[in-house]
Amino acid sequence: MTDYVIVTGASKGLGLATSKALLSEGYHLVAIARTLSDELQVLTETYPGVCHFVKADLCELDNIPELCRQITKQFGRPYGLINNAAVGHDGVLATMPNLDIDNIMRLNVQAPMLLSKYLLRSMLLNRKGRIINISSIIAKTGFNGLSVYGASKAALEGFTKSLAREVGKAGVTVNCVAPGYMQTDMTNSLQGEKLESVKRRSPLGKLATVEDVAAMIVFVMSKQAAAITGTVMTVDAGSTA
Repeated sequence: MTDYVIVTGASKGLGLATSKALLSEGYHLVAIARTLSDELQVLTETYPGVCHFVKADLCELDNIPELCRQITKQFGRPYGLINNAAVGHDGVLATMPNLDIDNIMRLNVQAPMLLSKYLLRSMLLNRKGRIINISSIIAKTGFNGLSVYGASKAALEGFTKSLAREVGKAGVTVNCVAPGYMQTDMTNSLQGEKLESVKRRSPLGKLATVEDVAAMIVFVMSKQAAAITGTVMTVDAGSTA
């Protein structure tokens, strides 16, 4: 298989929407998730031999090197990696369990770093590739109850900029896509007046959809985005304008 893309957290939300968008553009896909959702199973059946599910819990950092080795052995050298899998425990820092803090940093920061480390080697050999890290507008704006989540996304943006400098000469680009608030499982706590206040901040008077963000990811993955690296592309219906 050539020019295949790896998407983490592909079973639902933005990961699922991104998987659909990439498949519709003709990419082969390795979809990583802890569980095979009904929606992702439909994708694997709709695109047989093109969309492949790989079960993995990326919080188990010690397993990532072998996971990358097995993926490369089975599917060949990847063209793209989309580090989408993330967790966001909502709660003030003073009462947040240390286990939750550790979980956020492992999945949101360390796992993308390790996946990039081990999958980059194939891209460097190919002298082409795309790494897209999914950040959040929270990395820059802040939000009550999301201090650790915000820190994890800010770390991902700093990682992106420096890694882009390391691998640019080999034809590999590294970028962040930063969504605003979207209607996903992670933002289900945003309801009622809280949700309406977020909508009012947007010049468009609405939230960005997962499809909006997936469209940006597909563009950054494309040949047309070959000169874009080390940057953050924001898709938030203008709420941070």
